[in-house]
Amino acid sequence: MLVELFFFYFAAAVIGLSLMVITRKNPVHSVLWMLLLFFHIAGLYLMLNAEMMAAIQLIVYAGAILVLFLFVVLLLDLKKEIGEEQYVGVWPTGVAVAVALFTLLLIMTRSFVAGPHGNITIERVRELSHPGVVGRAMFTEYLFPFEVASLVLLVAVIGAIILAKKRIKE
Repeated sequence: MLVELFFFYFAAAVIGLSLMVITRKNPVHSVLWMLLLFFHIAGLYLMLNAEMMAAIQLIVYAGAILVLFLFVVLLLDLKKEIGEEQYVGVWPTGVAVAVALFTLLLIMTRSFVAGPHGNITIERVRELSHPGVVGRAMFTEYLFPFEVASLVLLVAVIGAIILAKKRIKE
């Protein structure tokens, strides 16, 4: 009973905090609400016994991505952005699109069929530990997608460096 209570707390908090992130007028407040959201998502991962995913959630998202968002927000001209009235009259259209997408999502999840089960059992996970299982799967079964993702990230880093060098020269 206590586990379900914590789950419903985390689920309700994630939904509520997500709404707080997208409805705040001040971007800095949105980033701070997002920090709290990331901590609650990590709590959900902990409840699923995915300690590694919770740690990654906190380190990567709450640590790195949120700092990036904060730097972007600080680079904006907030006085001009907050003072202007934006998106006047767009709320009804946005709500209609959101309801349509949610309905489409419900229809898609009803027809969802689970794929084949993996070959790793709970006993094997306990024997090797969660990071061991993830690492073994990543570097054996999913090596090619892992390498492709690393090449895509490398291209993005090179592109960012080239764009930054052009700005410095100008």
